Amino acid sequence: MQSCEISADSTDDPLSSGLQRKRQPRIVVIGAGLAGLSAAKALLESGFTDVTVLEATDRIGGRVQSVQLGHATFELGATWIHGSHGNPVYHLAEDNGLLEETTDSERSVGRISLYSKNGVAYHLTNNGQRIPKDVVEEFSDLYNEVYNLTQEFFQRGKPVNAESQNSVGVFTRDVVRKRVKADPDDTEAVKRLKLAMIQQYLKVESCESSSHSMDEVSLSEFGEWTEIPGAHHVIPCGFIKIVELLARSIPKSVIQLRKPVKCIHWNQSVSKEIERVADHNSDLPEENRASNVFVECEDCEFIPADHVIVTVSLGVLKKRHESLFHPRLPEDKVMAIEKLGINTTDKIFLEFEEPFWSSECNSIQFVWEDEAESESLTYPEELWYKKICSFDVLYPPERYGHVLSGWICGEEALIMEKCDDETVAETCTEMLRKFTGNPNIPKPRRILRSSWGSNPHFRGSYSYTQVGSSGADVEKLAKPLPYAESSKTPPMQVMFSGEATHRKYYSTTHGAVLSGQREAARLIEMYQELLQCPA
Repeated sequence: MQSCEISADSTDDPLSSGLQRKRQPRIVVIGAGLAGLSAAKALLESGFTDVTVLEATDRIGGRVQSVQLGHATFELGATWIHGSHGNPVYHLAEDNGLLEETTDSERSVGRISLYSKNGVAYHLTNNGQRIPKDVVEEFSDLYNEVYNLTQEFFQRGKPVNAESQNSVGVFTRDVVRKRVKADPDDTEAVKRLKLAMIQQYLKVESCESSSHSMDEVSLSEFGEWTEIPGAHHVIPCGFIKIVELLARSIPKSVIQLRKPVKCIHWNQSVSKEIERVADHNSDLPEENRASNVFVECEDCEFIPADHVIVTVSLGVLKKRHESLFHPRLPEDKVMAIEKLGINTTDKIFLEFEEPFWSSECNSIQFVWEDEAESESLTYPEELWYKKICSFDVLYPPERYGHVLSGWICGEEALIMEKCDDETVAETCTEMLRKFTGNPNIPKPRRILRSSWGSNPHFRGSYSYTQVGSSGADVEKLAKPLPYAESSKTPPMQVMFSGEATHRKYYSTTHGAVLSGQREAARLIEMYQELLQCPA
């Protein structure tokens, strides 16, 4: 059994031995994802010298995970750079030539930039029939029109009526359904297809929002999420290159891998165990005994700090906030954590020897005709596969091979994660055979899939504004502790960063990067005079 110890590193600072006498502050960043690395990079470049990054896993990157298979790179996590104008991730990629391999079509296609803009989506029913293109286009126009209405409640301050239950899903399903049924030009058969397509489109939307269902997404707040202007891009050599660029200027000694944190003891609430160890450690400087914060690691090490930047996911905060902080978090911050939403969006990559799809097909969308009147998007455990909304064709095939990328979200994604590769591959193949009407589709030669929901270090993919939450909750989550501004209470002992803490850009990589830079900026401003002093 390991013995507990308190780190006494970084105490012989040349600027002197007391924070009030201009010693360098000790800053611990928890998490080496985009937010943590961005914060550490900004701090070090501004002149801070005592920065430590603690990462629980054996790699940096967090929810960026690029996997190399053969000559191709597949993204289990973050995939797209959403927008370009003023996007720090885009500029980092562009400045370092990471987008040079990107084709013109990938540069100019709209929301989804990994796939060919020249192809068309095949909307197939569970009876093996393709829905006519004109029917799909008519429905898509209607759905997008209603989608735009969902944005107006926040952007124009429109009141939400009780019937919608302040839910994007309930509102969208109700309005689209009424308009479809009221269309005098459609036959009953066409109306039935369009009604079934409502659920398929909402499944796609749920995957994009990383919610179990769009019924859980707040209608009044949906329009606050802000899209950065400009095209969307991928990084052909892997999104992990962005991570490596952020980490390039950070000394390797700063980042400690396989270093999970057990508890953050803040506001000078030093535990009895720390005091006991300190009493038996004559080499421990007095200033360490009086530290504002101690980070207790799973390996029993206690790391003293003046400031801790917490970048763990909202999913981890939901699961562990009671034990992760001592004393416990203020009630309003706990309420914000509980109100805001995060769920799982997983990818399922299937690689085939040869394509069974036509050259014009860029995606296969699954429309279950028996869901025309469905209200719920929750399925029994054995029917988890019905939550798979689509398989997209990775483009270009010269880079990726013949690969389909499936999408599944919510509780059904968690069930999928529990299945073995063979079961998932076989289930997906049966679905593809059923919807294409082609019983001869072979099983894929290889499968690769994510498991963000069951991973204890993430517990979800990214955040959204759940019914009952608002942008104010995001602000509360991001507010440093302690709240009280007093000369007797050292400020900003515990700070919060990560995509879930950015009010306008939550769920994005640029939101994560900007949130890390935001917290670093707070400390840079606080220690402006110290940083300007010559060593």
